[in-house]
Amino acid sequence: MELNKRTVLWIVFAISLIVLWNNWMVANGKQSLFSPAPPAAQVAQQHTKPSDVPTAAQPGAAAVPGAPAAPGAAPAAAATQRVTITTDVVKADIDTLGGVIKRLELLKFPDHFDKTKNQVLFDVGGPNTYLGQTGLVGTTPAGVMPNHATPFVARPLTRGADGTVQLVMDAEQGGVRLTKTFTFRKGDYVIGIRHDVTNLTEAPIQPSLYLQLQHDGNKPANDSWFMSSFTGPTLYTADDKYQKLSFENIEKGKAEHSTKADNGWIAISQHFFVSAFIPTDKAPRDIFTKKIATNLYAIGVVQPLGTVAPGATVSNEARLYSGPQDEKTLETITPGLELVKDYGMLTIIAKPIFWVMDHLHSLLGNWGWTIVALTVLIKLAFFPLSAAGYRSMAKMRVVTPKMQAIRERYKNDPQKMQQATMELYKTEKINPLGGCLPILVQMPVFFALYWVLQSSVEMRGAPWIGWITDLTQPDPYFILPIVYAVSMYITTKLNPQPTDPVQAKMMLFMPLAFSVVFFFFPSGLVLYWVVNNILSIAQQWVITKKFETGAAK
Repeated sequence: MELNKRTVLWIVFAISLIVLWNNWMVANGKQSLFSPAPPAAQVAQQHTKPSDVPTAAQPGAAAVPGAPAAPGAAPAAAATQRVTITTDVVKADIDTLGGVIKRLELLKFPDHFDKTKNQVLFDVGGPNTYLGQTGLVGTTPAGVMPNHATPFVARPLTRGADGTVQLVMDAEQGGVRLTKTFTFRKGDYVIGIRHDVTNLTEAPIQPSLYLQLQHDGNKPANDSWFMSSFTGPTLYTADDKYQKLSFENIEKGKAEHSTKADNGWIAISQHFFVSAFIPTDKAPRDIFTKKIATNLYAIGVVQPLGTVAPGATVSNEARLYSGPQDEKTLETITPGLELVKDYGMLTIIAKPIFWVMDHLHSLLGNWGWTIVALTVLIKLAFFPLSAAGYRSMAKMRVVTPKMQAIRERYKNDPQKMQQATMELYKTEKINPLGGCLPILVQMPVFFALYWVLQSSVEMRGAPWIGWITDLTQPDPYFILPIVYAVSMYITTKLNPQPTDPVQAKMMLFMPLAFSVVFFFFPSGLVLYWVVNNILSIAQQWVITKKFETGAAK
């Protein structure tokens, strides 16, 4: 019986890993492991046709009767140029055609594949499209108002003594002047975006402002079966809290989310990074998601600006955060933005684990040693529980000869074999499930740490020692998985030996099987398991020797 329970425990552990990956991928909008793969994503294309400009959803912003339902595209021959703004943390290219952020490079974060380059968020070209767009919805008798397809004229950059860089761009269309002011600050991933709308006509107008993020539906280049991550639209409102959407549901028209609010934000989240538009607070807005073109999607808000009298100007302040999912930084920007660092269904465990790790890291200065220290703390916290489990296993190891004798005596009568085994457990005061405790109590922590490593940009590219240069990536030389296999082999030898030769061979094979699986795990997670096994071996060896010595006397 003790062997069967141990075997079942290993099987449960293996199935749990597979189910965890599958549920995580499905929850993050990825393809299930157990359903057919979708057709290959088509190459996204850049579009500036009228259909990618939001429609006015507010009654006060409705189009003038007889006017086009949506703004027209900018003239094909319109002159365009890109204005580059560089601070100590970002490098942004803003196109005068529409005042669109066409490229945004994070100067403090190397690219995943090519460490000589920097991580790029907004970009257009090749198979990917990622844009931040703003403009006006509505028309006047003179035509459509300025939108992200309208030519703008850039004024000279202004630079402040504190490192602030400001770009002002103007456009006139449909009897309306739209002035966009982008403000970049030193050491800050938040870009201030001010819109000033001036009515140049002789009648009142009712414009609405839209803030929109476009993204293709392709999977990230570094996405894999073992290292799947979420990329897609997210949003937050005070009433409905954090909401995560998938491009697949937008494609099918099944994306359910908040549609009206006067607070919150909309974003495109990806592995370790996020770009979020944060509109003016306490101002009503409509929230929308839509398919723009083949494999191209958008999330945004439309915010009415009220009635603007002839010659008058109305202003609106918004912010765009485009940078790392640094939890402490996001908490200071706007409510709920820190939730894009998604720990999944084990948040209740993962969040405290990261809190402890963050404090340990402030003392140790190395995330690898932080994981080692965390493992020691967890081991100490569960010491009494694991010790009880190891004592139970030590007792079973001592009575193994008696169990073998029972097996031989009643090999033709399974029922009597079961009864005699249970009597032996009762006589020797052995809990047959006690040996499961050391693994069971660690599994939630194991899975939670998996999420922490997959979600924490603080550990992206963080080295430990020697060959481990990124704790969020697999061990490049498979050294840690091999050490794990050795430690599991030793653990198996310390456990009660199976009486069935076939099952004994299977138990010896299990460490090898799991070490192969760990080839694809983040090295930081394998480091945790290796250190935990080493500490467990020491604890189990001491307890086992104590019981064997007592039995010998």
